[in-house]
Amino acid sequence: MRHDFNGRVKQSETWYDLYEDWELIEASFAAQYGIRLRNEPDMTWEEFSSLLAGLLPETPLGYIVQIRSENDPEKLKHFTPEQKRIRAQWRTRQMKQVQMSPEEARKAIDQFERMMAAMFGKGGGGSGWK
Repeated sequence: MRHDFNGRVKQSETWYDLYEDWELIEASFAAQYGIRLRNEPDMTWEEFSSLLAGLLPETPLGYIVQIRSENDPEKLKHFTPEQKRIRAQWRTRQMKQVQMSPEEARKAIDQFERMMAAMFGKGGGGSGWK
């Protein structure tokens, strides 16, 4: 959670999982900072969190986060099959974890349909996309 400038609490989206992405996190710390996490038993949570937040897109985790978080239809059109798989797998996982009201679910489906229509064109085969 974080606070916006009006003092309201906002949920920030997280594009990685500490447990499932641990190998990417370890590789990213080694690549960017030269730190082998398994050899750093005294690192505090605060230091770890700060370093994690500072990982660049050129690290293994940064690359995956870029794929998972991309929403630009133009960029999505040029994703490789592997990038599409990574993104879809993450989004499917996240959807299973989120409890939505029927109204929220309808909005999410509408947004997905618009995104698919923008990516793959309207009509064509009666897919039902708007």
